[in-house]
Amino acid sequence: MAVFTSNIKKSSSREQDIDLRKRKYPVFLFCSGHCSLSQATMKLNPFVTSSRRKNRKRHFNAPSHIRRKIMSSPLSKELRQKYNVRSVPIRKDDEVQVVRGHYKGQQIGKVVQVYRKKYVIYIERVQREKANGTTVHVGIHPSKVVITRLKLDKDRKKILERKAKSRQEGKEKGKYKEETIEKMQE
Repeated sequence: MAVFTSNIKKSSSREQDIDLRKRKYPVFLFCSGHCSLSQATMKLNPFVTSSRRKNRKRHFNAPSHIRRKIMSSPLSKELRQKYNVRSVPIRKDDEVQVVRGHYKGQQIGKVVQVYRKKYVIYIERVQREKANGTTVHVGIHPSKVVITRLKLDKDRKKILERKAKSRQEGKEKGKYKEETIEKMQE
């Protein structure tokens, strides 16, 4: 994180420190270390950390119920139009297609196992042969696949309906309708 203020003069570091202390509200800019000064953006929510270290810690120490949400996959275009939902947490019997990495573009396969501890899923036909001749499933991150068919039960249908409803409300939010404009003009 870098601190920049509007009234810093090109001078010694001691003068800059004094100048920063005088300023009541310093402007905090953040970037993860790989961006230049022109790409840094202002932090909007003070209650959410931008620290790479803290974010990595929370990611790798996340409990199972949070890992479920992190392990979401996007839906195919057909399913996206049908359910009006962009992505859902992946589960065991979904049918997926790999879209990134060495195994991309292969035929559609069923999810055999969701391994939350390693943040990977195992897919039916995505396997490799070990040196001793046995075949093992290759772990693939759920963000690198597209769900082509969902395994639906009543709970999952309810989740899809809820997400679609909130998405619809978000689209309508902030837009003036003709009736409200007419009422305002009266």
